[in-house]
Amino acid sequence: MTRVLMVYPEFPDTFWSFRHALKFISKKASMPPLGLLTVAALLPQEWEVSLVDMNVQPLTRHDIVWADYVFISAMVAQRDATHRVVARCKELGATIVAGGPLFLAEEERLEQVDHFVLNEAEITLPAFLHDLEAGTPRRIYSTTAYADLASTPVPRWDLIDLRHYATMCIQYSRGCPFNCDFCNITAMLGHVPRCKSAEQILTELDALYAAGWRGGVFFVDDNFIGNKRKLKEEILPALIAWRQDKEEMSFQTEASVNLADDAELMDLMVRAGFTTVFVGIETPDEDSLSECSKVQNKGRDLVAAVKTMQRAGLEVQGGFIVGFDSDTPAIFQRQIDFIQNSGIVTAMVGLLQAPYGTRLYERLQREGRILDQFSGNNTDSTMNFVPKMDPQMLREGYRRILEGIYTPRAYYARVRTFLREYSKSHTVRTRITRDELMAFLRSIYVLGIRGRERWEFWRLFLWTLFRRPRLFPNAITYAIYGFHFRRICEAHV
Repeated sequence: MTRVLMVYPEFPDTFWSFRHALKFISKKASMPPLGLLTVAALLPQEWEVSLVDMNVQPLTRHDIVWADYVFISAMVAQRDATHRVVARCKELGATIVAGGPLFLAEEERLEQVDHFVLNEAEITLPAFLHDLEAGTPRRIYSTTAYADLASTPVPRWDLIDLRHYATMCIQYSRGCPFNCDFCNITAMLGHVPRCKSAEQILTELDALYAAGWRGGVFFVDDNFIGNKRKLKEEILPALIAWRQDKEEMSFQTEASVNLADDAELMDLMVRAGFTTVFVGIETPDEDSLSECSKVQNKGRDLVAAVKTMQRAGLEVQGGFIVGFDSDTPAIFQRQIDFIQNSGIVTAMVGLLQAPYGTRLYERLQREGRILDQFSGNNTDSTMNFVPKMDPQMLREGYRRILEGIYTPRAYYARVRTFLREYSKSHTVRTRITRDELMAFLRSIYVLGIRGRERWEFWRLFLWTLFRRPRLFPNAITYAIYGFHFRRICEAHV
């Protein structure tokens, strides 16, 4: 019997870790390691598989020595933790198999890894397993081909304890039709969206439901609306029908800003249970949008686009960047004004980084401006290249943005701006769980009594009760998010 241990190294404390907010709801991690759960489903059924997500439980000596093979997957932000895990496993004599975004450009830095199974596992893992059975496994398996997602299995949800996580996740598509020069998604997964069928998506959701999950589900697609026609004709109608007796399930995803141009698509998404979309806004500066080839954002009123989605029933989370060559010192106040006026509560602002494999990285490398590795953490105040703007001015301006949007007064004002615009969907049942009740009580103590934001907390508390009472749970959630965001800003700036 072949025994495989799957290990997901610990994430650092980042903007998206929500570590400080998770304590309010007694959860240990935001989402489970979907990639490893999917790879586990691709392994031979007769193999014995266990999984350790180090974000929710420790990795023990017994875990490692039990296994014939240790499979490790990681994002770039997990680099340091991954190196520690690899060293520890090797000390105990483990055979290590590694895959995932971190390893695409770093094989030479991880000499202790025995085998790299890179790119899309639906293609490279079967080749590795074939050679392993024959006794002739190579060190590196990679491909430039893209997988047919019809071959992607249902993730092995039985390998984790769902109670540790705030949200579940599934994937509907891979790839993005756009070509932003700083984004490594298209470098890894291509420009043509490849999609699962409605039957596959419902089978995956059925498996989650059968496992007892009743909360939010994040569609981790790079651009959920890459194939609008398939969404409108197949996927969203199927989700609407599936949720008729499962209205406690809600969905989140990522999409490009042109979603605001399609009222029919937004309506279908809301009816299907989508409550939140993350949108790459990046910058209000047209020159910088041209510089990075963000063509889908150019020539439009981005604040109006955000408000259109909010009024349709979708909370818009936004990604923002400073540090483009075209940026001037005026960009810092422009970013603050945009974020505050748009009512984007969850605004991730980062200094520009150049991931390996992107057109931005290649250009900066030709210009001799690359300095270091990409950190993988959008908000850690680092850059891996020499910017055109004076670096000290850039960092001071970046600090100014974070102070301008995440001080309690600015943040809570932005929450109210959003709540004024937001048209809450009637398709998501709001049943208060025990964890949510405990989060509410903790928020009163931590934010309303002990916190330096207590005046702003109670002002939002009362404003929402009297002005938008149906949105009161949302207001408390955003207050808790703000606590996490301020902690992250204080740690990195």
